[in-house]
Amino acid sequence: MSRDIAGSKASTAPSGGSLSSELFHASVYKPNQGRIVRQLTVLAIWLIVALGAWRLYATLDGSTSNKAIAVGIPAGILLAGLWIGFRLINWPRFADFLIAVEAEMKKVTWPSRDEVKRASVVVIVTIAILAISLFLFDVFWQAFFDALWATA
Repeated sequence: MSRDIAGSKASTAPSGGSLSSELFHASVYKPNQGRIVRQLTVLAIWLIVALGAWRLYATLDGSTSNKAIAVGIPAGILLAGLWIGFRLINWPRFADFLIAVEAEMKKVTWPSRDEVKRASVVVIVTIAILAISLFLFDVFWQAFFDALWATA
């Protein structure tokens, strides 16, 4: 009987099939969960696709006299990339990951402004001390080897 219950639960859970099988659905997976992370992710994907299509257009526009090719290929890639980006954030495996990321980010205890200032001062002072000490070591060893080579 426990197998029947486990089997029924497994069958109602999203399968998270392959991305290629998810490409032809227009549904939104868990639309109210992980919205901020999912929106930022799809915007980043779309930006990368748009910049790639724009760069391809610039390359094709300079190398071919056929405007249909120079515009059509980048436009097709842009449209395909926009659709794939939308489907990617609604792919159950990836969407569940992004939902979990947003949930974990809400659990983070962020430092106060004063803590950030103090930590930044510590880092900057430490870097300055290390830079000065490396400079002094460099000057010392440069002078040492200059004196050594001058006597040789």
